[in-house]
Amino acid sequence: CIKMLEQDEAIIVFPEGVRGSGKLWRHRYQLQRFGSGFMHLAMQTGTPIVPVGVVGCEETMPSLANIAPLARLIGLPYVPLTTPVPLPAQVSLHFGATLRFDRTATSEEEVTARVDTVKAAIAELIRRGLAERKQVFGKPRA
Repeated sequence: CIKMLEQDEAIIVFPEGVRGSGKLWRHRYQLQRFGSGFMHLAMQTGTPIVPVGVVGCEETMPSLANIAPLARLIGLPYVPLTTPVPLPAQVSLHFGATLRFDRTATSEEEVTARVDTVKAAIAELIRRGLAERKQVFGKPRA
């Protein structure tokens, strides 16, 4: 990632990691703990962060349960009990203002505060996207 960023290439980061992709249906749109690796990358390379709120993906493959014993047996973080095929949910992306962070953070607490700033921006984009959404499935209404 550092080489890509140093060459002015864009990368997409999901700071929730597997915690976000393995959420159960009842936890949809509740952001999980963010890692701090993306912030360290941004600070090290001077890369701006564009927060994005994604609305709709959590309905495409709703996870009703995690089959934890099977996941442990085969060495995966989770094995979801979900629909056999993706559902045709409308997906929308909501882009926030560019955030820039310099290299002055001297403690992990300061880095965490910066991560929380990004998380709050994404949470607000998701909240607005959900409020603006007209319907979950089918063609968008005019």
